[in-house]
Amino acid sequence: MNYMHYLILAFVLIIISLIVVKIKRKDFRIEINKLISYLGGKDNIIDSQINLSRLKVTLKDMSLVNKEGIQKLGAKGIVEINNQLKIIFGSNSKQLKKYIIDLK
Repeated sequence: MNYMHYLILAFVLIIISLIVVKIKRKDFRIEINKLISYLGGKDNIIDSQINLSRLKVTLKDMSLVNKEGIQKLGAKGIVEINNQLKIIFGSNSKQLKKYIIDLK
């Protein structure tokens, strides 16, 4: 009988885990939309590249960038060089690049 309880508990935990993962994905899409907005909109983004934990974005107009907003999204650092931003996001950089490409 105890075996059945453990099986039911494991099943419930798996369902809860899947729900949490799905909810986090929705939030991540909302965050990427905010990031695009903070970068001046998708028309302001010329190119984006990944380098380990950094997202490098080439922009048309740097004056449209909201660096404070980007940091509030979890950026650990931002370096500005000419018309490029190097944003340290850690392991989320690959996902961010994928969503930016999908928007173009």
